[in-house]
Amino acid sequence: MISFDDRHGPRDAAPASDYPDLTVPDWYRDAKLGIFIHWGLYSVPGWADVSDRSDVTEDNAYARHQYAEWYANTVRIEGSPTRERHQKLFGPGHSYEDFADTWDPIRSSPKAMVNLAVQAGAKYVVPTAKHHDGFCLWDSETTSFTAARRGPGRDLIAKLEHATRAAGLRFGLYYSGALDWHVTDFGPITSHEELFSLRRNDPEFAAFAAAQLRELIEKFSPDILWNDIDWPDAGKYPGPDSLVQLFGEYLEKVPEGMVNDRWGVPVHGVATREYQDIDSVQDEVFEATRGLGLSFGFNHDESIEHAMGGSDVIRLLVDVVSKNGNLLLNIGPRADGTIPPLQRVALEELGAWINRYGEAIYATRPWMHEAVRTPPEGVRFTRGVDGTGQEQLHVLLLDPEAGEVRLSPEVSAAIRELAEVPERGEEKGAAGGASDGTDDAAGAVYPGEEEEADRADDSRTVSDGPDRDDDDEQEKAPAAAHVEGDTVVITPGDTDEPVAVVTLRVK
Repeated sequence: MISFDDRHGPRDAAPASDYPDLTVPDWYRDAKLGIFIHWGLYSVPGWADVSDRSDVTEDNAYARHQYAEWYANTVRIEGSPTRERHQKLFGPGHSYEDFADTWDPIRSSPKAMVNLAVQAGAKYVVPTAKHHDGFCLWDSETTSFTAARRGPGRDLIAKLEHATRAAGLRFGLYYSGALDWHVTDFGPITSHEELFSLRRNDPEFAAFAAAQLRELIEKFSPDILWNDIDWPDAGKYPGPDSLVQLFGEYLEKVPEGMVNDRWGVPVHGVATREYQDIDSVQDEVFEATRGLGLSFGFNHDESIEHAMGGSDVIRLLVDVVSKNGNLLLNIGPRADGTIPPLQRVALEELGAWINRYGEAIYATRPWMHEAVRTPPEGVRFTRGVDGTGQEQLHVLLLDPEAGEVRLSPEVSAAIRELAEVPERGEEKGAAGGASDGTDDAAGAVYPGEEEEADRADDSRTVSDGPDRDDDDEQEKAPAAAHVEGDTVVITPGDTDEPVAVVTLRVK
């Protein structure tokens, strides 16, 4: 996939020094998990070619595009599976934009989407305000091609924003700055080169994009401006509609606001990584983003073979957070706004795990020690602080079923230098699991506490009642860490969790 943070130009456009400070805010670094919502006209046909992809090549990749939200482009490519299917189902005279009059979402669906994001443990939500097809989900004065004036008959972004704020989450907006196929005469995009060349860069289109972005800022005060692909080149030069001006206006209205890296200018906020695996801890904060399947938009043909399960998503979140990233995980609702079961179940499983181990995720920072810049296989680390202010090192096992992990001498030495790790057979300093941030790490027994615990055991009374099988009362052994010689050993305990967590007290 393409990385955007180093793509910028023209060379004589406004320099980096003209732009305001775009430092990623702390609230974002603490949030860790957001939910992307790709919902629009493309959800009505809801289809992309995901059949046998072994014959997909660079030459036919756009005709066989796996992203359903690219339907308006793919349907215009002669011979594409999308075009053939569209003509068979809807007829040769049915245009993509005709879907605007038949789209009829359930009125309560925006609130239901946000409720699912809350259940998943997300701290921010980013719906698509306008994708490349040019259809605006808010009530824009710049065009009649909007949800408010066509089929839905209402401002869908306003509904999503209200539900998100009411739930206590941050609210961002996706906007397609470079591409708007509704107001361009270019042919379909068929290559990566055309992705950047078949776009308008004239002053009129730059002013149009600026007017739409100003509407979004004024109406919704988004905490995140998530632009896609690039920005019209005419808007990169100094002037009243320039990005320099727009960023300044945005940060004046939303002082803790954040932008991403897809503007095509020599500055950026958070770096985005789409369907990419990051192999090491990054110096710069990044945001990994992907769908739960092969597409962002809803695709009728995606099935369990294309989708991530709950365990996969949990491991992805842990991996991303440990490497200095946030995860912007996408849901692709059906046209009516309901969430397909495959997506819903995965998010529910993710939320259940976060509810138990959120202290190892939220408000943490990566462990930047050189010994773990490329983390050990199957092990990830985060650093945080518990509710009492005690610093902690969280050790996360990505595959507990594989059994204990014996860390290398370099990693073992780094852990023992930083944190309290007991010798084998001791309990002090190690904990199995992490709480939600309100209590000390579960299972830890620290110096001075053991005697009190013993007294509490002695004072317990046994009530009369039926005999109970002691085996039924035994708690499962938690994940733990100990030292054998110079080696730190991580044991998963008796867990059925997809990721096991051990919390160590920092010295």
